[in-house]
Amino acid sequence: MWQQRIKVEAPYDFSRVLERLAQDPLSVVDFKKQQLTVPLYVNDTPVAVFVRCVGTKQSPVFLVEAQHPERKEAVLARLLRIFHWDRPLAPIQNHFLQTELHEIFRQHEGTPLVLEFDLYFCLIKCIIHQQLHMKVAYQMTERFVKTFGREIDGISFYPRPEDVAKLRYDELKALQFSGKKAEYIIDTSRLIAEGKLDLEKLADATDEEVMETLLALRGIGPWTVQNFLLFGLGRPNLFPKADIGLQRAVQKLLALESKPSLEQMDALSKRWEPYLSYASLYLWRSIE
Repeated sequence: MWQQRIKVEAPYDFSRVLERLAQDPLSVVDFKKQQLTVPLYVNDTPVAVFVRCVGTKQSPVFLVEAQHPERKEAVLARLLRIFHWDRPLAPIQNHFLQTELHEIFRQHEGTPLVLEFDLYFCLIKCIIHQQLHMKVAYQMTERFVKTFGREIDGISFYPRPEDVAKLRYDELKALQFSGKKAEYIIDTSRLIAEGKLDLEKLADATDEEVMETLLALRGIGPWTVQNFLLFGLGRPNLFPKADIGLQRAVQKLLALESKPSLEQMDALSKRWEPYLSYASLYLWRSIE
């Protein structure tokens, strides 16, 4: 077991990270220890990484522990990006304190944009969550992982594209997935397993190029691509204006009688650039 202490620029509120991740039944969260267990695949090797906050919001320090010392550098590089340890939050906070979102940003100060742990699973999770209530979406995702993934020492590791590519549509339908969604999940996994879709290459593409590539796939629409850009690739300036949760949050923020129109959402978002992804995240937090 190797260990590494990591100091991060303040503010950074890990308790907020744990609160949000704990909504997912697959997350292994220990609030007392302020610890999260992160299941990673590093060069196809499953690695359970323990991330514990041993500092405070204004002096954030983390202790990272895991097996496989030969994977240490790769694990740390992934964690820096996943947990937003590589970019300070203070400039983003200061930007929004000058806008109508100032109160929400004060309440949720130091909340980072935490990415999904794996690009493949992020895309599949986005497909699963399409047009589902959040609670149901989490249940369906958990069912998918528990059935087709693997469990090591009580930690669930999501299935790999090669595994899902071999499934029959009926195997997903048996878990109460619709026929269409079963096709979208398996067909997308086959493209990735066959090397026809390289998600790692998309990390170097523009938002527009990612949108063009993924929208060409059957069963993937703008909402799914925007969430992949946001929570998979960590793009900083995304605002899924058609998202019902965001519309509800803006309605609450501005005390509107009805949900805002897409035109209203567009007009508002202009004032929040170039950090629209953080506006999205904090608005979602404001109604959770």
